[in-house]
Amino acid sequence: MTKIPLSRPNRLPAIAFVTDPLAVARRQLLRLARTPQTAIAALTSPVLFLTLFRYVFGGAIPVPGLSYVDYVVPAMIVQDLVFLGFTSAAGLAQDTTSGFLDRLRSLPTPRSSLLAGRAAADLLVLASAVALTIATGLVIGFRFGAGLVSIAAGLAMVIVIGLTLFMVFAAIGLTAGNAETVQSLTPPFFLLLFVSSGFIPVATLPGWLQAFARNQPISIFTDTIRALLDGPAAARVLDHSAGQYAAMSLAWCAGIFAVSATLALRAYRRQ
Repeated sequence: MTKIPLSRPNRLPAIAFVTDPLAVARRQLLRLARTPQTAIAALTSPVLFLTLFRYVFGGAIPVPGLSYVDYVVPAMIVQDLVFLGFTSAAGLAQDTTSGFLDRLRSLPTPRSSLLAGRAAADLLVLASAVALTIATGLVIGFRFGAGLVSIAAGLAMVIVIGLTLFMVFAAIGLTAGNAETVQSLTPPFFLLLFVSSGFIPVATLPGWLQAFARNQPISIFTDTIRALLDGPAAARVLDHSAGQYAAMSLAWCAGIFAVSATLALRAYRRQ
């Protein structure tokens, strides 16, 4: 008796796991190009905030042993990550309501294409915003105080933190359902940004608030970038070495990414 071989399910070629996310990333970048007001707002807000803090608040906030512009540039980089994260969350929420997610599912494409493609596109926008922030800082007085290896490590840490926060905002965007709900969730993130070591030394806060401000993730991320970019000068205002801060940041990133990726994938499957 001749056995009839069972048909095998169609499998996607391995290259699809590269080309399809790139197609999603290209779509997102084209959307930004066709709505330049979104890109302009994302890229100019770091310049405006940095200039504002440098010239309006800088003279009123003394930082022992470190110029205020050197102190605040790392905080502005982390702020870029958070602000751009909300743009990502709103875009993903729009994708779920516009039917794009359903169209994507009807195609023979990896399920990871949406998140991977959005992450790649957002990483390019993030790199542009961070480069503009640093360039603006250099114009108004910021100077790197560390060596090339430490600076490279600091920029690599920015990418790691950026990808971690992307997953946080992906979970928010896929869960929220619409862009308006996403925007309503900004207050907790503003609380984390401003009740931190980002813009003022933690020692100037009320005693009961200092422990939270010193140990919450935004402070750890900011102080890590500060330690790596500002070098020995930053040691005068920091509690730990650059290596210790980097280890704490990586630990926070691992925990945050694990939780937010689980929530994002669960929300993605429910769509």
